[in-house]
Amino acid sequence: MASVKVAVRVRPINQREVNLGSTCIISVEGNKTSITNLKIPAGLAAGRDIGRERVKSFTYDYSYWSVNSNDDHFASQELVHSHLGTDVLKAAFEGYNACIFAYGQTGSGKSYTMMGEEHCPGLIPRICEGLYQRIQAQDDEAVSYRTEVSYLEIYCERVRDLLRDSKDHNLKVREHPRDGPYVQNLSTHLVSDYKDIKTLMDKGNNQRTTASTNMNNVSSRSHAIFTIRFTQAKFNADMPSETVSKINLVDLAGSERANSTGATGERLKEGANINKSLVTLGNVISALADVSLASNNPKPTRGKRKSLFIPYRDSVLTWLLKDSLGGNSKTIMVAAISPADVNYGETLSTLRYANRAKDIINKPTINEDPNIKLIRELRSEIAQLKKRLGDMGGDNSVGEKEIAVVDKLHESEARVKLLTEEWATKWKDAQKLMQDKNLALRSDGNIIMVDIELPHLIAIDNDMLSTGLKIYHNTEGKTSVALSGHDVEEFHCYLTSAEGKVWLDPCGKALCAVNGKVIEEPIQLKQGCLVSVGKTNLFRFNHPADAQRMRLEMKSSSLSDLSNLKSKENLLGINIFQTYG
Repeated sequence: MASVKVAVRVRPINQREVNLGSTCIISVEGNKTSITNLKIPAGLAAGRDIGRERVKSFTYDYSYWSVNSNDDHFASQELVHSHLGTDVLKAAFEGYNACIFAYGQTGSGKSYTMMGEEHCPGLIPRICEGLYQRIQAQDDEAVSYRTEVSYLEIYCERVRDLLRDSKDHNLKVREHPRDGPYVQNLSTHLVSDYKDIKTLMDKGNNQRTTASTNMNNVSSRSHAIFTIRFTQAKFNADMPSETVSKINLVDLAGSERANSTGATGERLKEGANINKSLVTLGNVISALADVSLASNNPKPTRGKRKSLFIPYRDSVLTWLLKDSLGGNSKTIMVAAISPADVNYGETLSTLRYANRAKDIINKPTINEDPNIKLIRELRSEIAQLKKRLGDMGGDNSVGEKEIAVVDKLHESEARVKLLTEEWATKWKDAQKLMQDKNLALRSDGNIIMVDIELPHLIAIDNDMLSTGLKIYHNTEGKTSVALSGHDVEEFHCYLTSAEGKVWLDPCGKALCAVNGKVIEEPIQLKQGCLVSVGKTNLFRFNHPADAQRMRLEMKSSSLSDLSNLKSKENLLGINIFQTYG
């Protein structure tokens, strides 16, 4: 079990606060953060104003003073990462899930802490870069690593994939009985180094919804969740080992008051939805803290015990972070605050928020492949069976008990060998597939969707015993199509890709057809074409760029045009299967 770690970070006073004549009301001493209420006179006796204190102090795991870089106790981006980012990386390499999220009012420095700037990166880029630095430092060829990332935003309680070009916030949140909440159709991208992650991160940041308010020129109008799925596999003394860690790096939108931000119209609606989700987050944190405190009190007052409801589903944000907030994760909260007295109410609320989160206790466990656990249990059983045989060795006679033990031993050894070989083959195949950077995977419940950026052919297989999916994609230039079959030549045809166009070129008199028509000269392939190579190989041609263009055209076309187009495509498909069925 592990408590949620909480850090508070105080940003510098900004120009708006300077113009308002603000005074610094925050002080930091070690892990203690104090806030002063200037409306209460310094000499007021506590008894004269019951319930009000001029100075309130809170103790956290870390308190960072980032107001003035000339101060001795100034906390830089590097220092914050050395305390928090390294904890996340340590958890990931040990096989645990990890989460770090930043909370605070709008303009309090959350995005700076999490994402940072080009010359001064924050936690997210530093964690990503540190991941590959540690992989390189391991220098162990026996260990294989796989890293996949996804990036989403929650805007007005709707989810959007930031790594896809679509601007629609229409992705659905589902819940898997074993794996918990997930986003249907969210793309997952393989990355092989920090450069790959940086490219995807920049793409997502550029698409994230932001707007200007009175309190922040570039205010985040959505919650953003950058997720890394980190898999490690190795053989340790002939024993396979595979762990999968999910790292959620969350940059929350800031809480805000309409009279401070000057929000109206669309901005006001966005702010209302942001506050709604953050209120739910507060309710979840409070409920989880109550549950943790109750679990630490084994003898509650009789009659006072009650089941506590955790309102995860009251907001998309808390639903998606269900495991990170109160389950299988090592979680860190960063509370970002302003030191100015004009933000006293919001700052005190944030400090109380953070103080409550300290009481949450999660139960992180190492995420191990179930088959690996089974192999280990079988190995333990084999050791026990061998010990039993050794104990029976004193008697030269071989009885039924000895035969039964030997049979069980051989059965377990055979099963271990089979499971180990299956695991090794699965991992190698997955590694080979994931090396292709032109593929992106999307999970849809138990379905894995494959997005391919390059033009490609998908085999249409009439073999009822075939269980695999064959995809042939071609890069820029000339690609030879090599297939099996008695009617297929060694060099049957070529696919030539140039300037976004793909041509099919048969070699000599080799039999090739496009949409049922035999071709003898090079022909340009269009999205949706059916291509036959010889008489036994049939493919559908997909051109992602063409498909995107056609999709836009179809949206602007009339319903009757779409109907006619569909009818023609159906007739075309029937003719082809009649010709080559």
